[in-house]
Amino acid sequence: MGASDTIARVRDPQYLKQIQFMKEDLGLSMTINPDYEAAKAISRTLSYPAALKVEPFTKGKIELVEIVIEEGSILDGLGLFEIPDKLRLKVLVCAVERDKKVIIPFGNFILKSGDHIHVVSSHADLTHFFQKSFKDIEKLHTILIVGGGRISFYFCQLVIKNKYSMKLIEHDEKTCKTLSEKLSNVDILLGDGTDQDTLETEGIKNTDAFLALTGVDEENIIVSMFAKKCGVKKIITKVNNSKLNSMMESIGMASVFSPTEIAVNQVISYIRAKANKRGSNVVTLYKLVDQRVEALEFFVKKKSRLLSTPLKKLKLKPNIIIAAIIRNNEVVFPNGEDTIEMDDNVIVITTDTMLDDLNEILG
Repeated sequence: MGASDTIARVRDPQYLKQIQFMKEDLGLSMTINPDYEAAKAISRTLSYPAALKVEPFTKGKIELVEIVIEEGSILDGLGLFEIPDKLRLKVLVCAVERDKKVIIPFGNFILKSGDHIHVVSSHADLTHFFQKSFKDIEKLHTILIVGGGRISFYFCQLVIKNKYSMKLIEHDEKTCKTLSEKLSNVDILLGDGTDQDTLETEGIKNTDAFLALTGVDEENIIVSMFAKKCGVKKIITKVNNSKLNSMMESIGMASVFSPTEIAVNQVISYIRAKANKRGSNVVTLYKLVDQRVEALEFFVKKKSRLLSTPLKKLKLKPNIIIAAIIRNNEVVFPNGEDTIEMDDNVIVITTDTMLDDLNEILG
């Protein structure tokens, strides 16, 4: 009919391996599989047991993680300027939520227990960061999943190489049979995953991670609260209603995933990239801290006044941090002497939720 761009939601697992062909054959500009993306997000989070969320940039070269600083942690009372010497790692704290307020911190900022912080670094440095900052948290071995929907199916396929010991409880017999045929690495159990006796019988008190992935938000919330009462170390909850997120956080349920929200962020990222005909495209976009902060990855494709100028000479808008520059597959955590050049990928953290071009960071 002449539409210049078309975006399609494609959720069925049978189409997963045919997406590229479908895009080309049907002329689709973009396809989104919210359930598959949610499953990927959950699998990334399990790679760092202490992380609430993990978001990748530049195909995983850089990761953005959200954590809560615990009392007595090496980070409690630490100034940001002390981190490189204290931890001997290249990590950047780029956003902090404290007492419901959002802070884009700089070098003299002092961290304290209870802070929700967002940290940017490479996968290798983040692994060491968690080892030094959360010494008491052990690697996950056992996982109990409630709900046998698409997210659960995708997740189990994604982590097949991780050799987790996994159980999945599903109430529908037909779904159980289908999953048992396709997921040889998972014990599929027919039963009510919202029933306390069933959960206790299947070992919820001894599992390392609990995933509440039914199709009903309220069920996911209740069973997650029960898992917390049982002492489960890592709890992940699927909640589609974003209005419930702050409520979940207030009761200590911070690892909450919404397939709808993930899809919305992907669409916004695409639209901003298409709308911008100037010097840089939005490649990746994540919403943080209840949508109040954005983490954006820009690709610099045209010349601008930003280029080749030391960052210390650029006058940036308030509450903006240039978190990282990726150049020729090398990651740079910039200081005042570094510059932005053509073909760089630049990661920006900001409370300005309307940026669609890198030039707009200038004051």
